[in-house]
Amino acid sequence: LTVRGTMAGDTAVGSSWPSTHELAFAIGGPICLVCVVLMVVYQLWQQRRRHFRYEMETSLESEPILLPPGQTIKDMIEMTTSGSGSGLPLLVQRSIARQIQLVEVIGKGRYGEVWRGRWRGESVAVKIFSSRDERSWFREVEIYQTVMLRHDNILGFIAADNKDNGTWTQLWLITDYHENGSLFDYLMRIPVDTATMCKMAYSIANGLAHLHMEILGTQGKPAIAHRDIKSKNILVKSSGACAIADLGLAVRYDSATNSVDIPPNPRVGTKRYLAPEVLDESINMNHFDSFKRADIYALGLVLWEIARRCNIGGIYEDYQLPYYDLVPADPTIEEMRKVVCTDRQRPALPNRWQSCEALRVMSKIMKECWYHNSAARLTALRIKKTIANLGAQEDLKI
Repeated sequence: LTVRGTMAGDTAVGSSWPSTHELAFAIGGPICLVCVVLMVVYQLWQQRRRHFRYEMETSLESEPILLPPGQTIKDMIEMTTSGSGSGLPLLVQRSIARQIQLVEVIGKGRYGEVWRGRWRGESVAVKIFSSRDERSWFREVEIYQTVMLRHDNILGFIAADNKDNGTWTQLWLITDYHENGSLFDYLMRIPVDTATMCKMAYSIANGLAHLHMEILGTQGKPAIAHRDIKSKNILVKSSGACAIADLGLAVRYDSATNSVDIPPNPRVGTKRYLAPEVLDESINMNHFDSFKRADIYALGLVLWEIARRCNIGGIYEDYQLPYYDLVPADPTIEEMRKVVCTDRQRPALPNRWQSCEALRVMSKIMKECWYHNSAARLTALRIKKTIANLGAQEDLKI
């Protein structure tokens, strides 16, 4: 009995010892908890540090300066860009940004929202990126501030700023405001006459030719390819001319090093407008002309969108996106590749276009933008000159 009691007692004592799993949990649990707490504390410290650094930059280095009353944005840009051509000084940009009142949302996209804002009674467009799209914002600002980029047919850049209150960050890109909206919106609403068609086509080709062109010298400009030409990324000015916008995917060519400055952005252009060599991945990414030729293909599609809405004798087509009759509303890369690369189809050109000289010339330009062989496509400069000649021949003011 004594032995049994001892054994029973031994068993009872033995069963009170924790198992290996319990020991591991007892030791590891608090360690994990401490690690989590440390990580949270570190993140909060980093956030406060960023906020403090931002506050320091704002108060010490980037304090918004007092802008002279009575000056318009145009006045300031004309005074400050005559030398460098790269835009307003950063302190002036921040001062303008801090004085803008947001009025209404005028558009939404992958990156965030576009607002109409007001500065001293002037309307401006404010593109607001979320902090997760910082790369797109930074790239677009970087391209807009390229020396000598300012041009009548490229959307006018005014300022960039970050709004950080310690818990969230908004990234602002402030540009000229055009009440007609995008070319896509405009064509959806209104058919155009021959003169307006030519003016729109000429101005887009003119803006693209300026982007594509390299200007040598100390006040020169690198060649730039857009990579997302489409009717939604082109704005219609009050004059009927157009301005190319959305440079977040643009690439620059450095002739000194013979290198292409591709942005670290996983986004590609809009699938519907991608050139055949982009769709089948045969494009030579190390050759800058490849990007310019892909822009030209997309330009041909935009010209087709405009031409369909050209009113000749009361006849014009409904607005449609390119390939509307061949692919779904939101096509995949595979669907576009089959239509454009495998079947080699292109948007249909109505027979009526052959009876109008302006539309006949535009049809020819489109076909020469759509060649499967990218090296055979026209250049933006050639397109610009052809449309200028058409305007002179038809006595059109473009």
